[in-house]
Amino acid sequence: MDRAKRIENLRALMTEKQLDRVIIFNFENQFYFSGLRAITYSRPIIMIVERDQQSLIIPKLEEKHAREKTAADHIHVYHEVGGNDGGSTDYLTLFDEVLSGLNDGGRIGIESESLPVKLSSSIKKKNGTLVDIQKDIAQMRAIKSAEEIELIKRSGELVSGALKHTIENSKPGESELEIDYHGNQYLFDTVSEHYTDSTLDFFVMSPSGVARTNMPHIFSNTRKLEEGDVIIHSRQVGLNGYRAECERTCFIGQPTEAQEKEFKVMLEAHLAALDFIKPGVTAKAVNEAALEIIRPAGYEAYVSHRTGHGIGIGQHEEPSLRFDNDLVLEPDMVFCVEPGIYIPDVGGFRHSDTVVLTEDGADIITEYPRDLESLVMQ
Repeated sequence: MDRAKRIENLRALMTEKQLDRVIIFNFENQFYFSGLRAITYSRPIIMIVERDQQSLIIPKLEEKHAREKTAADHIHVYHEVGGNDGGSTDYLTLFDEVLSGLNDGGRIGIESESLPVKLSSSIKKKNGTLVDIQKDIAQMRAIKSAEEIELIKRSGELVSGALKHTIENSKPGESELEIDYHGNQYLFDTVSEHYTDSTLDFFVMSPSGVARTNMPHIFSNTRKLEEGDVIIHSRQVGLNGYRAECERTCFIGQPTEAQEKEFKVMLEAHLAALDFIKPGVTAKAVNEAALEIIRPAGYEAYVSHRTGHGIGIGQHEEPSLRFDNDLVLEPDMVFCVEPGIYIPDVGGFRHSDTVVLTEDGADIITEYPRDLESLVMQ
């Protein structure tokens, strides 16, 4: 990844907004700008970008990792064990030291929804002016580079394969967790065989039955699949930090007449949004394209979320395909398109595919049959 170019773009923003420093606390943004992706952030990590240097404040256990993965000019380490040669045991002390030249004031770019109050208070005590650049960073991340898109496409292949292995190997009597296993094992085997020195992270959920599929976001559990169940099998896969998503609604045995009707409305809305999304249209127009199918069918009251969202480093990123977003879509944006309908006493119905916007339209990078016949497991 050309992270030097990303820092260059950030510094151009600093010039535009007359910023002296930028504080990056959001862990996804830290990975975007520095390459550092920690396992846990219970010990705070802080990135500080200035006009001519960049610094990291990190816990001791991340020091070697940070030196290997980042181009930081200065790495400031805090400790949580004795015998640390007099080094700081408090990240706030290090933060104050790094900002020591700010006592005469200055303009500091921050992510308003991520920066802890302790850090913002420290800046204010030094007469610093806080300038929110969260949306500016989101806009940078929304336009993917060729290298990012290539990784997302590889993740699209992996998530499609994992979904296929679960759907085609599941049967009544298995639990939601057990059907997840089929696709998970495919991921472990495939990535280990074909991707050298790579990381894999993934999310999967398979709510089953009428009641559980009416909850759009719910972890898989030990509920056993039964004849007549509707299942929303949902997966995300991240290869080396970049994600793609694929979801299918499927059935154990034949659906009821009501389920078949609502499935077909969902499918038509999904296909309408996939057909509509392209550069030059607004985010809210994509949302409306799905609703134009759902509304006349009488199911708008059963829509509980937006039609889609951006994806990349994060599971859900901006831009959001929702009713109030006037943003005009651009080439190299990446979206999950996922209109859903959730009807009490009938079930929940949602497909999702990941699309990359191109100069000519949209490239769907996840693939598994969407039609009802292909999604009935006997």
